[in-house]
Amino acid sequence: MGSENPPQLPVNQAPGPALPAMFTRYKDLVEQELSHAVPQPELPDLSELAVVFKYHLGWVDPTGNPAVTPTAQGKALRPTLCLFACEALAGDLRHAVSAAAALELIHNFSLIHDDIQDQDRERRHQPTVWSLWGMPKALVSGDAMQSLGDLALLSVAGRGVPAATAVQVSRILTESYLEMIEGQCLDLGFESSASTTTAEYLHMIACKTGALIRSSLEIGAALATDDATTTRAFASFGGYLGRAFQIRDDYLGIWGDQGTTGKSTDSDIRRRKKSFPVVFALERSSGGSREDLLRIYSQETLADADVARVLSILEEVGAPEHADRLTQESAEQARQSLAGVSLPGWARAEVEELVDFLARRQY
Repeated sequence: MGSENPPQLPVNQAPGPALPAMFTRYKDLVEQELSHAVPQPELPDLSELAVVFKYHLGWVDPTGNPAVTPTAQGKALRPTLCLFACEALAGDLRHAVSAAAALELIHNFSLIHDDIQDQDRERRHQPTVWSLWGMPKALVSGDAMQSLGDLALLSVAGRGVPAATAVQVSRILTESYLEMIEGQCLDLGFESSASTTTAEYLHMIACKTGALIRSSLEIGAALATDDATTTRAFASFGGYLGRAFQIRDDYLGIWGDQGTTGKSTDSDIRRRKKSFPVVFALERSSGGSREDLLRIYSQETLADADVARVLSILEEVGAPEHADRLTQESAEQARQSLAGVSLPGWARAEVEELVDFLARRQY
């Protein structure tokens, strides 16, 4: 893996890299396993929930008919990472595919609940579950999808995986989504706090975003090898990767292209979301700028002039540049986490491609 990076363009002008090949390579395998894990509409007791599940996953429209385009489907990042770690360590993908599906279902249950808590009406270019079916049904759907994820992981034991390993990966997944829930609780608490530090914010995203990304790679590695040092290296890789992913996500939430990201570029500010650039600005700003930030973020609704003022302050303190710098530093730490692991050439190249994509993506 090369140590030199291409020259960096200014943050707002940097072109986005293409989606790494691994996402295409595992796509059919992940979708096939997910289709087995999600109940079929023919089951009368679950027919309505099945439509909600499949709608949220981007397979059908709200009436249950096949989706016209796949734009609402996510990247399946977590199952892809799980399968990649397993294959990179010469493991049997049949051992990891159930775990990969479980990771995607757990991630999606959290998205259904997050949309309710954040009152987001759009995700992946389509209306959110709660905005179509109401909050009570969305809550139940999210709970049920969590159960589907747990059931999918139990299938690992039927794929030739030793019982002890099946218990190990089950514990890893459960502990990681407990961390994820803890992170969401911390995030909700930050909404009413004006004194959140960047260190506290980074701990929060390590839980809310990083835990499931970390466990995806840790589980994939654990299903391929019993070498604890290697498994820990992949877990560390995932932790830094999760930080890079979330900081980049925060950047795109303010300065991304709406047509590419699928959500309004001022929605994070209008929701008064304490994303990394805003937390950084609250730490670094002073005088009238800090007073303006505190005043604006104490309001129930924000006018266009308020949004423009927030953007001006973020630029004034260098928030976009600092967010990009921290993303690149986290990406380099992710690379270094696997430096001592013996990997085949193709896997080493794909590590570099993956890190570059997540750190510089446009969606």
